Formats: sequence, C-alpha cells, structure tokens
Amino acid sequence: MKKIYTGKTVEELLATAAQEKQCDVSELQYEVKEEKAGFLGIGKEVIAEVFSEKDIEEFMCDYLKTYFDGIEMESYMDVTRDKEGYYHIDLDTQNNAILIGKNGQTLQSLNTILRAATSGEFKKKIKVLVDINGYKEEKYRRICSIAHRAAKSVQRTKVDVTLDPMPADERKAIHNYLANMPGVSTISEGEGRDRRLKIVYNPGKEVD
Repeated sequence: MKKIYTGKTVEELLATAAQEKQCDVSELQYEVKEEKAGFLGIGKEVIAEVFSEKDIEEFMCDYLKTYFDGIEMESYMDVTRDKEGYYHIDLDTQNNAILIGKNGQTLQSLNTILRAATSGEFKKKIKVLVDINGYKEEKYRRICSIAHRAAKSVQRTKVDVTLDPMPADERKAIHNYLANMPGVSTISEGEGRDRRLKIVYNPGKEVD
C-alpha cells in the first residue's frame, strides 16, 4: 500500500521506496507532504507519500475482498493493466448473475464504486473495468456488432445514427472498433446516464 517515506531528497526517498517495494523508480508515483530546509543545508528533509502500480492493484483486491466477505460470498479475482492504463479486474463468484444484475446494472455500479474508492485513495483518476466471468467482453462483442451494422447503414445512406445511452467503457469499445472503418466517425453526446454514441457520416475519412 502507499506509505510515507523520508529522505534528504526526493531521489533518495524514491530509491528507498523502490528497494522496499521491489520495483523500478520509474514505476513509482509520489506526493510531497513536507519539505524541511534545515540550517545551511544541514538537516534538510523531504517527506512524501509513495505508491506503485502494485499498490493500486492490492488496494482494489483488498477492497473487493472486504465487500465479498461482508456479503459472505466466495470470489476469485485477477487484475491486469492494459496499454491505455485501464485496470481490468476479472471476477468469478458464487453467484455471478446477482452481481451482474439486469442488463449489467449491478456490475456497472460495482465498477463505479471501485473506481471512486481507488481514485479517492490515491488522489488521482484511476481507470477501472470490472468484468464478471467474461460478461463484459461478450457484451462488447454484441454492441460492436450492432454498431457495425449501424455504421454500414451510415456509409450507405449518409444519414447519422445515434445509439442508445451506454456507459463510458461500452462507448469506448465501439469507438475503438469503428476507428478503422472508412467513411464514418464516432462522437459522444449528452450528459451523465444519457450520454450516448453518435455514428456520423465522414466522407473525408480514409483508412490505409
């Protein structure tokens, strides 16, 4: 977990933290809490809160474990991080259907709570995607298939199509899926739960 370190310089305390956390200094993030100048350079001290990617992963796992222990449900989880900085938490529990909820609403709420808790703990925006037994991946495939048909219609008719409101991760999945499709682009419109993706005709878009 994140921890307070002290050193004469930031470099010194980060070196100490990296050794303790068994990672490279470049993997650390920190927030300076206090700096003491000392007298004539003697007694200079820097105090900073330091954490690594592994600390974030451990926090999320502990947070979810506490939740599942509280409702007396066994769970198994695996955490990975993709190249875009998203933490993917794959869960499998005793009752996946209940945790997914109708149209994935309970799962989406769990994702929102975990993201808020983690971002609050580390005082930075943490991108989190929680999935239960592959539910989200299957949903991405379904909505991308629907979006593909809508995009083909836009190409043919030159008339824009607005999809139903959906969470940010699902809009992102469609946006990435259609990124290499010539003649169409995607934009997000609306606010909050009403935010949705619009597929617009873009004759100038060409893809190699």
